[in-house]
Amino acid sequence: MDFRTEVRELAGKAQEASRRLAQLSTATKNEALVEMAENLERHQKRLIKENRKDLAAAERGALSSSLIDRLRLTPSVIRGMAEGLREVARLPDPVGEVIKMTKRPNGLMVGRMRIPIGVIGIIYESRPNVTADASGLCLKSGNSVILRGGSEAFHSNQAIGQILRKVLAEMGLPQEAIQIFSHTEREAIREMLQLEDQIDLIIPRGGEELIRFVTNHSKIPVIKHYKGICHIFVDESADLEMASLVCLNAKVQRPGVCNAMETLLVHEKVAGRFLPRVARAFQKEGVELRGCPRTRKVLSHIKEAREEDWFQEYLDLILSIRVVKGIHEAIEHIAKYGSLHTEAIITSDYQNAQRFLKEVNSSCVLVNASTRFNDGFELGLGAEIGISTSKLHAFGPMGLEELTTTKFIVYGEGQIRG
Repeated sequence: MDFRTEVRELAGKAQEASRRLAQLSTATKNEALVEMAENLERHQKRLIKENRKDLAAAERGALSSSLIDRLRLTPSVIRGMAEGLREVARLPDPVGEVIKMTKRPNGLMVGRMRIPIGVIGIIYESRPNVTADASGLCLKSGNSVILRGGSEAFHSNQAIGQILRKVLAEMGLPQEAIQIFSHTEREAIREMLQLEDQIDLIIPRGGEELIRFVTNHSKIPVIKHYKGICHIFVDESADLEMASLVCLNAKVQRPGVCNAMETLLVHEKVAGRFLPRVARAFQKEGVELRGCPRTRKVLSHIKEAREEDWFQEYLDLILSIRVVKGIHEAIEHIAKYGSLHTEAIITSDYQNAQRFLKEVNSSCVLVNASTRFNDGFELGLGAEIGISTSKLHAFGPMGLEELTTTKFIVYGEGQIRG
């Protein structure tokens, strides 16, 4: 069977399974999620063994350190995957929820009911934990999922998928609700992206090149974010000790992820006191600093930041720093160079905090907290399926509600339209 035929058959089976999933009770879905979590932990050794095959190939292929970090499965990562599934099981089931019920002048009761989207295609790179996260969220929200991971995580994704599908089969549920793509060619992705009659939504997760490829070739609606150019603005009223700790966490805790800080903006009135302090902390962690001319007057030893640096998602231990005149200039910088992903302000000024929240138009805006909190689990969504900066129909981390849509429901008593 050629891959075009196989892709279409796979999508057809997912579509059939989605109709059964939409009718499952919350209790059944939760039981499946808990069983999946337990089976992932039970087969930890097998998962790590398969992951080592991918890691060995990645090292031979000279994959970047940030991609290898995303690829690696450890006992801690596997426990996190399992806990993510349990967390999804504990969350309220959005399917069937009725919202906005109102009575029309003619007596009709009009409301909206949450329903599954249907079949969701996830195209992603490196992170094998996405296989479990996406499967769990789609199952709870009543959606079938077609998972196409990158070739660099082939063995890891196949192993995780087999464990999850086996749970569905043992419970008498449609295992076709979780489909693991076995083809790694880009042509197979291109074929998948043409199936607008069988797949309802595509969510790409990975580098900008992959996401633009998917967006440019898809006939199916795509929810995406291209880059995570995240900023922190240290205001003149900031607690500088807190600012230093937050900025350090945002940059170095996991520099290779989309919610890591890439640009630090500092109010000119505190630059002389704050920059030497935070620079010492960054350099102790091996962070390369690049600064604007005003920054380099304080930190003369660092590299000059060029125009292209302000647009750069480094995904590495590199940070751009700019001194600004105040909150207006900080907001203007974010509007010009930001990617609508995550921004934070460190301030003790309530008015400035409120202004930043109101005027910064990104998917998550924080006050006195690290950008690393823009994450589905940290924000109480359970495991996330991705972060959207496209605004339609979701903006920010996508959890269960974002994997549903609504239909109108109407109760009448024999009304007819005149």
